[in-house]
Amino acid sequence: MTLQIESLRTRGMRDLLPREMARFRRVERAFAETLSAWGYEEIRTPTLEQLHLFTSAGALSPQLLDKVYSFLDWDGWSGERVVLRPDATIPAVRVYNERMAGSIAKLFYITNIFRFAQGDEPREQWQCGAEVIGETFPRGDIELIAAGRGVLRRLGFQETTVRLSHTGVIRALLERAGFAEEDQAEQYDRVLDHDMSVIHEIERRVPELQASMHLLTDVKGSGPGYLANLRAAFAATSPRLVQALDELEQIAAGVAALGCPLIIDLTMVRDFEYYTGPVFRFELAGGWEAGGGGRYDALVRSGGSATPACGFALSLDMLSERLEADASADATAVIEVAPADTGPACLGLALAVALELQEKGFCAELVGSRRAAAARWRLTVDPAGGSARYVMRLLPDGEPASGASMDDLIGVLGRARC
Repeated sequence: MTLQIESLRTRGMRDLLPREMARFRRVERAFAETLSAWGYEEIRTPTLEQLHLFTSAGALSPQLLDKVYSFLDWDGWSGERVVLRPDATIPAVRVYNERMAGSIAKLFYITNIFRFAQGDEPREQWQCGAEVIGETFPRGDIELIAAGRGVLRRLGFQETTVRLSHTGVIRALLERAGFAEEDQAEQYDRVLDHDMSVIHEIERRVPELQASMHLLTDVKGSGPGYLANLRAAFAATSPRLVQALDELEQIAAGVAALGCPLIIDLTMVRDFEYYTGPVFRFELAGGWEAGGGGRYDALVRSGGSATPACGFALSLDMLSERLEADASADATAVIEVAPADTGPACLGLALAVALELQEKGFCAELVGSRRAAAARWRLTVDPAGGSARYVMRLLPDGEPASGASMDDLIGVLGRARC
């Protein structure tokens, strides 16, 4: 019986072929270089983490906890429950608590996360993320938004919209509607699960809000006027909501200074319980969500007290898939260095020539690959007669140039590369 190769790949996982990896690396470089320019430092956390790190109050929502890959990590007759990392922010917080507590930390990472999905939907997802841990509001939030937009522009995504919200709006309305504290968390989880019937329940419990709720659910704004209308509508009934609007106004002013399109959407919530303040999302042309994040002031706890923090992540998978082909990569001069025969002297010369070309910045190979290139050269080397002889031709059918020196050949290749 012959096995079908397709059946050997684990469901929900994917392979990245060379051209896909080239785009993947472009996103990585753009992210690392942009975040480093803003003063962030890179970290890497383990793929396996303890389960209880993600089950503590205010961490992952029940909806996401249902999707984690967990198993018992045996140690002799005992063991502990561990998970394949389902989120990247919480491990970064663990690193801060264990190694950096008390300081302002600006961290970034490029990592994968694992969540169960139905069918062939992706179960391994790659993220580029950053966290600012320490008392930095609103500068940290604005800096992260600016950095994220900078990454997208660097990759060629010029039409980026920032969508803003604040988790405190829904939480304030649940409090105003009289839900007990333990029930507020349950109702908020329903909102995270996109169950907007919670809004109708709030209207039923607080009839005086019915005339104003449409401003939250049906109207999207883009500036101070919209926030002023909300403040006027809800100031008397929910002071906590007004505080959320004040914080949102500070972030909106920073985004406006970037000169990019802005939408204030107060029904937008992020997929995690740990967000406590302003949240944001990056949208590309066509409505594609590139990533997002927000403030989580209750997740980081050191010495019994909370440390303010905020962060964001971009979808490395989605961005690399939507990148246009890199024309500069196709124009790379790839040189196959071919020895005239397989004798030791000829092979040695071919190896020396390939290394010299690589030092000059070219792609030189002894084994011709299937790599596509606009300029593929074959350089035949022959040490016959005690002096090196070179014959170079542009494939597939270029006229050969023979007897030239290495300096001459490098000059030709350099002009071709330009």
